[in-house]
Amino acid sequence: MKNAKRRDFIKGAAIGAATLAGGSALALASAPDPAEPAPHPVRRIVTGHDAKGRSRFIMDGEPPLARQRMPGSVIVTELWLTPMTPADNSGTAETAAGPLRLQPPADGSVFRIIDFPPEEQHRIALSQEIAAGDNGSGVVTALKEGSAGRTAGFHRTNTIDYVVVISGEIYALMDEGERLMRSGDVLVQRGTSHAWANRSKKAARLAFILIDAKPAV
Repeated sequence: MKNAKRRDFIKGAAIGAATLAGGSALALASAPDPAEPAPHPVRRIVTGHDAKGRSRFIMDGEPPLARQRMPGSVIVTELWLTPMTPADNSGTAETAAGPLRLQPPADGSVFRIIDFPPEEQHRIALSQEIAAGDNGSGVVTALKEGSAGRTAGFHRTNTIDYVVVISGEIYALMDEGERLMRSGDVLVQRGTSHAWANRSKKAARLAFILIDAKPAV
C-alpha cells in the first residue's frame, strides 16, 4: 500500500510538472522510476473559521499538486501562499493550486516542501532543465543568472527564507563557504546567492518559508 501511494505521488508530480512545462504528461509520468524511492506525500492540515467565527479544520490531506519537472529534479510541494502582508485569514479558498513561481508575490509569502535527490542525479536533471528553458516559474532564469562560472544550481531570490531540514542531510552552499545541515537544523537565508548539494545516498526533505524582501545587493 505504501509503495502504491509513492508511485501515485510521483506520477502526480510528473503530470503536474509536464502540464506546467507544456510537455507531454504521459511521457513524463511513464518515465522509469528513479533508484531512490519517491518521498512519501505531504499531509497538509489547514485551519479556518465557520460562519459564527469558531475555529475549525477546513482542509486535511495532500496539497493540490506536487511538481517535478523531469526525473531527477527536485519535487516541490506548495503548501500555502499569501499575496499580501498582513495576510488575510478569512475565507476557505485554496491558495496553493496555482502555477509554480520561484518567488512569492510582492509583499507576500510562500510555504513549500522540497525533496532533493542525491547530487549526481540532481546535477544531470539541472543541466536538462537549463537546456529546456524556463517554464514560466522563473527557476531556470534564476539558475542561468546565478550559476555563471560556478556550480550549477546557484541562484538568489529577493526574499528572507526560513529553511528547516525535515529529514536527511544537505549542504548549503554560499559564494564563500558551505555548511552541512542535518535533520532539525535551521537556516535563515537573507537574499543570498546559494545552492544546495545532497551528497548523501538518500533524498533530503526541507521546508521553506519565503517572504518577499528588498534586494540585499
